[in-house]
Amino acid sequence: MSIEENILRSIRRIIRATDLNSRRLASEHRLTTPQLLCLRLVAQDGPRTPGALAKEMFLSQATITGVLDRLEKRGLVERRRDQKDRRRVSIHLTAQGEDAVRLAPRPLHERFASRLEALSPDERDEIDRVLSMVVEMMEVGEVEAAPVIAYGDLEASCQPALTHEDKTRG
Repeated sequence: MSIEENILRSIRRIIRATDLNSRRLASEHRLTTPQLLCLRLVAQDGPRTPGALAKEMFLSQATITGVLDRLEKRGLVERRRDQKDRRRVSIHLTAQGEDAVRLAPRPLHERFASRLEALSPDERDEIDRVLSMVVEMMEVGEVEAAPVIAYGDLEASCQPALTHEDKTRG
């Protein structure tokens, strides 16, 4: 196998592993990566506004609204109006949402980041340099991306995961 084929295979393995991770999260926990990240942010740092969540997750206001609608419909979060300023809404986890966070696996990007931190600064610099070259070679330098490993378009990945029943009903 040539070095070029080996490099392309490595890129493909990363893409495939990301896809498999997202599918596993959807099938086992009925959550998309953005939904899990939203739940984890509220669990770790407490209630916040939808706007703050959108900013932290690198998502548009419309996208975070869809994510929150789906989480609220499943009873994982609730929107609460501020008592002093009724226009202000904050997102809170329900007991069911706390359970979902506790039972869900750590996101792929967090697992990767912890392993990356274990490397020496020189090794991290080298990985950064080489990946920057790959991005340039693939001509995708202008593509915006959040520091999250999730498969596919985040807008599309906000759709609720289908259960086996949903799939068989058509």
